[in-house]
Amino acid sequence: MRKTVTSDADLLKIYCDYLAVEKGLSPNSISSYALDIEKLYRFIEQEKKSLLKLKESNLIKFIHLQAQSGLAPRSLARLVSSLKSFFRFLLLENYLKKNEAEGLTSPSLWLTLPRVLTVEEVEQLLEKPDLKKLQGIRDRAILEVLYGSGLRVSELISLEIKDIRLDESFLVCKGKGNKERIVPMGRSAVRWIKTYLGEVRPLWDEKGLPILFLTRRGEAFTRQGIWKILKVYGQEAGLADKIHPHVLRHSFATHLLERGADLRSVQMLLGHSQITTTQIYTHVSRERLRQIYDRFHPRA
Repeated sequence: MRKTVTSDADLLKIYCDYLAVEKGLSPNSISSYALDIEKLYRFIEQEKKSLLKLKESNLIKFIHLQAQSGLAPRSLARLVSSLKSFFRFLLLENYLKKNEAEGLTSPSLWLTLPRVLTVEEVEQLLEKPDLKKLQGIRDRAILEVLYGSGLRVSELISLEIKDIRLDESFLVCKGKGNKERIVPMGRSAVRWIKTYLGEVRPLWDEKGLPILFLTRRGEAFTRQGIWKILKVYGQEAGLADKIHPHVLRHSFATHLLERGADLRSVQMLLGHSQITTTQIYTHVSRERLRQIYDRFHPRA
């Protein structure tokens, strides 16, 4: 039976009693949970929010602030666990109708911001394939799709010809968990795929594979094969220290957000199951804006 409460402090006390009686946790464990929830309470007070009216976005902001304050990775992971446990309890006891902490994930990825290329650096990279060679045309198409649609390398190498809708400028890819999603393609990507399909692929298609991008031997690429291509052109463009398998995917997301795209749309385009994973790119954008400000503003 739900107990009557008059304050958020009452809810914390009831929760601690639940951990002791129902879960049988030790005093030390209960104290750790309580300390994490008390941090949330201080955040709520500063934000002038009500515990039972918090949204997922509020909880994400709280966790990010804790990360920025220097909280250790293990402590951050425990904090997320504490929040999820507390909000599950509030839902179970009918204090809440929806668990806003359900989608929270471990913030380990937030601790190191991904490196991204500037728009100018992306252009430098895209210009490196030798378009006088068949291989160069294929590689240009590969780079255009990686950046233009934000695909994972594993998604790129599994693309089949039937997945490409050139007339409608979108593609269908299978992401993690074999989940399909529809992703737009830019005009440049469409152009280079058309060129590749018309001038290059037929010459290498000796085995009749349905895969879109083929090696010169007519075989499907491995992830390592795409990584080698990216690494070579990165070195030629003077970007060796910034190149890694997901660099164009990270750049895709960051450039969208910098130009006003909303986080939910970017989440869908990237195929993230949790928006907390996508949230990292807002920090990348803010970090870059800070760098620009520090560099160019006379009062920085």
